[in-house]
Amino acid sequence: MRRMILISFILLIASIVIIPACTTLLTSGGKSNENSKDIEEYDDKAINVFNHQTEELMHMKLDEYLVGVVAGEMPASFELEALKAQAVAARTYAYRRIIQPDQRVKKINDKADVITSPDICQAWTGDDGLRRNWGTEYAEKREKIERAIIETKGQIIVYDNNPIDPLYHSTCGGYKTEAAGEVWSNSYPYLVSVDCTNHKDKHYQDTKEINISELDKALEINFKAKPEIKILTKTGTGRIKTLQIADKEFKATDLRVKLGLKSTWFTWKIGSETVSFTTRGFGHGVGLCQYGANDLASKGKKYDEILKRYYKGVELVSIFD
Repeated sequence: MRRMILISFILLIASIVIIPACTTLLTSGGKSNENSKDIEEYDDKAINVFNHQTEELMHMKLDEYLVGVVAGEMPASFELEALKAQAVAARTYAYRRIIQPDQRVKKINDKADVITSPDICQAWTGDDGLRRNWGTEYAEKREKIERAIIETKGQIIVYDNNPIDPLYHSTCGGYKTEAAGEVWSNSYPYLVSVDCTNHKDKHYQDTKEINISELDKALEINFKAKPEIKILTKTGTGRIKTLQIADKEFKATDLRVKLGLKSTWFTWKIGSETVSFTTRGFGHGVGLCQYGANDLASKGKKYDEILKRYYKGVELVSIFD
C-alpha cells in the first residue's frame, strides 16, 4: 500500500512539472524560445478588410493584415530596418482608418475599415499570392516581414498626439521628397519636403514612348495641330505642377495618371509620330521614400530614425498603451 501511495505521489509531482512545459510548447507553436513568437500571439487588435478582387469582407488581426500590406508595398529583400519603418507606417495608416473611417471605403462596404485596392488604400497580398510570388523563398521572406511587424509591436506615428496620414511612395528620385500641399489641396506640417539620400535605384530614370494618336485620345487634344508642350508652374523641388499640351492645360498629377507616367518629374522629346517622356523617381513623392529608407537602413539607420527623417515633428507611440 505504501509503495502504491509513493508511486502515485511521484506521478503527481511529474505531472505538475511536465504538463505546464508541454502546454508552453503547444501554445507557442512548438517553440520553447520565448523570443520566437507568432503574429497571432502578439496582436489583439482586429480590422475589417474588403477584398476588392473576391468581394469578400475579411475580419482579421491587424498585424496579420500588415503582413500582406508590407509584402505588397515593399520588396522583402529590403533591409530589415526599412521593412520595420514600412510596418509602422502601414500600421499607422490602418489604425487611422479604423478610428477615422474613410468614406470612399464605406461607400463600397459599410462594414469595412480598409480595402485591398491600392487605388484607395494600401496594397495587400494574401497568403496564396505570397506563396506564388515567393515560391521556395516563401518561408524565409514571410518570417522576415513578420519579424519587422513583431519588433515594432503596436507602434504608430503621431503628430500632436494624433495618428498621422503616413503617405509613402516607391522612390523620390534620390533628391528631395515633395510637400503634400504641392501635390494636393491639403498641407500637413509633417508632410514637408525633405532631403533624401542621392540614391540611384531601378526607378531612377524611365522612358515611356507614346504614339501621338494615343496621346490625343488620352488627353482629348489634337497634338498634330499644335505640337507643343510648355511648363506653366513647378513645385518647390522642381517637379512639374501644371503644363500646357497643345491648347489644353493640365495638372501634372492628372497627366501622370492619364498617361501612366511614373512621376511628375519628367522631360520630353517630340518626334514625328511619338512623344517620349523620361521620368525620374516613382510615385507622388510625398512622405516616406521607400528606396531612400532602404538606403538609410543599409547605412545603419534604425527604423525610428528613418521615420522621423521623412515625417517631420512626429513621435512613435503604442496603440496598446
